[in-house]
Amino acid sequence: MAEALSTIRNIGPALESAFQRAGINDAETLRDIGADAGYLKLLNSGVRPHFIGYYVIVMGLQGRPWNDCQGQEKRDLRDRFDALKAQSVPNGDAAKTELEKILDRIGVVEKKNGRKKKLSPKFKA
Repeated sequence: MAEALSTIRNIGPALESAFQRAGINDAETLRDIGADAGYLKLLNSGVRPHFIGYYVIVMGLQGRPWNDCQGQEKRDLRDRFDALKAQSVPNGDAAKTELEKILDRIGVVEKKNGRKKKLSPKFKA
């Protein structure tokens, strides 16, 4: 019998349900594919990216409390999170609202290192 996802530290009912919607139904599967592949599946299933949610999974798979992540380890995880966000399907143009597409076209929003950065409201001629 498969082990429930909630047996992994830090994974409660909401995250377990999200994993199941993403096609990860048990703890063994998540352990086998790892935190990055599991989180990417969550993103591709429509879960909105959230850094804390990502490192909760990483820490849980290591058997550590979610708030144990600090310093350089946290900065390294932020880089991995940003890379996963950038390669996820919902992060692409198809998931953008019409307004976001227009704002991107006219240069109101600029992406830098995978993060959106608001530009000055002044338009260049």
